Amino acid sequence: MGREVDFGRRKIRLGEILVNSRLITEEQLTIALGEHRKAGKKLGEYLIEQNIVTEDNLVLALSQQLGLDTVDLGNVTVDKAILDLIPIDVLKKNVIFPYSFRDDNLNVLRVAMADPLDYNAQDDINLITNYQVEPVVASSRNIMMAIDKFFGQKEMSSALEAYAKEKGLVEQETEAEEAVSNSPIVTLVKEMIEKAARQRASDIHLEPMETYIRVRYRIDGALYERMRYSPSVLSSVIARIKIIGGMDISEKRKPQDGRITQMVDRVEYDIRVSILPTVYGEKVVMRLAMKANLNREKSQLGLKPNEMAQLDHILKNPNGIILVTGPTGSGKSTTLYTALSELNTEDVNIITVEDPVEANIDGINQVQTNNKANLTFASALRSILRQDPDIIMIGEIRDEETARIAVQASITGHLVVSTLHTNSTAATVTRLEDMGLESYLVADSVVGIVAQRLVRRLCPACKKPVLADADEKRVMNIPESQQVTMYQPCGCPQCGETGYKGRIGVYEIMVMSPNLKRIISKKEGTEKLKAQALAEGMKTLRMSATEYVLDGTTSYNEMLRVSFDE
Repeated sequence: MGREVDFGRRKIRLGEILVNSRLITEEQLTIALGEHRKAGKKLGEYLIEQNIVTEDNLVLALSQQLGLDTVDLGNVTVDKAILDLIPIDVLKKNVIFPYSFRDDNLNVLRVAMADPLDYNAQDDINLITNYQVEPVVASSRNIMMAIDKFFGQKEMSSALEAYAKEKGLVEQETEAEEAVSNSPIVTLVKEMIEKAARQRASDIHLEPMETYIRVRYRIDGALYERMRYSPSVLSSVIARIKIIGGMDISEKRKPQDGRITQMVDRVEYDIRVSILPTVYGEKVVMRLAMKANLNREKSQLGLKPNEMAQLDHILKNPNGIILVTGPTGSGKSTTLYTALSELNTEDVNIITVEDPVEANIDGINQVQTNNKANLTFASALRSILRQDPDIIMIGEIRDEETARIAVQASITGHLVVSTLHTNSTAATVTRLEDMGLESYLVADSVVGIVAQRLVRRLCPACKKPVLADADEKRVMNIPESQQVTMYQPCGCPQCGETGYKGRIGVYEIMVMSPNLKRIISKKEGTEKLKAQALAEGMKTLRMSATEYVLDGTTSYNEMLRVSFDE
């Protein structure tokens, strides 16, 4: 069951701890003991990968059963002398992080460990540092984030120095195709992606400027500069990204798109790569998506109880069009995939046409568009209608032809779900009419519209209360005489000094009623349509966002950002 450890007279093993904590059964343990050795992985690591236990549950069980403390390394300040004690490769190999000495005994080093039963690692630390080791339990992800935080910049600088030294040994300038095999560049690109994933970034921007290369991460919707490199490494970094992204390494004059799959801390990331030639070289944007994130429970979307009831009502329609609208990066794909996962049962045939397919869902037939082969949204839809579908998902309605086929499909008994780039639910109707659809067809086919945005959540550790002034109360439609407390972002180690941690959805849901259909078919205008929907219980994006401001979930500025047009 793993290495035996003597705690007093009692010898404890990890498997026994997990069974005693009722996190796994004896049967699961027996199976895991055989499988983890075949996979060449530690027992705890295997159980987490198989989703049998979570990292947090494992940390709690180890702490309680072994009587050890736990630590959140995001909140600790580490002395530089401790950071210099152990090489980074030893920290990464053993998933450990030394962070302080015992207050009552400076000969004892407190070490965060994902596996406190790993005595080999403790022996290594003792030999390297000549200090006694006191194990403290932390999750492996928390430890790797701490290593990134305290060593990441140093490691990347070392890679750059190694690359510069190797390049300096070559008499003539090395071509990017050859330089890309240099391990420092491979390390640099790998570390860039890993750091972004651990900082919860959704995008990596690699931007060539005149005298430097700027690397920015988009975290919770906002861009933050994280690194600067010398322009001399650009060609090799771009070449490495092209190779792992399946792109043409010799083409530097045209935009290119690629795809990378990379594991970071046992989580699989699907990375879409876009390369664009600019004045000072090729600019790269890598969009990171955790495959697991697109397949989530509907309760995790951030819908309030009344909004959940409205969405459930819309999804129960056997036919018609359901539209999810909003700008790029507003969470439309996540909402669509979540809805499809709920509708995905044995007795229905679901077919999607997407550009690109962002996540694979078991039991759903997914089609990737291919313009070179003339497989467009419209041409794919015509073929799909001959495949006896019950539910059709269209990645995006972009033109009149696709919109007309979608309407025809919905009127002939199919449920069609799709996305559209509009700012509000009422504006979606106008957009469809602008595409060339007749008003009566829009009224007949559309059964529900969901407009959504993502607002950043205030970091609970550092947000500070403030009183709303008269202008802020007016914007939020609150009486001036009423005292209102809001919260502002501050910044702390837990949120990376941004003041925000994570995002939550804000929704405006229009459920089509006979009155709304009549207004659409008679072309009575967007304002009348919106007024009627409000009278029937719809909440605008601003109204939904204001609720999050008042309960301290987000800030006033975030509310303004997502509902500025109101």
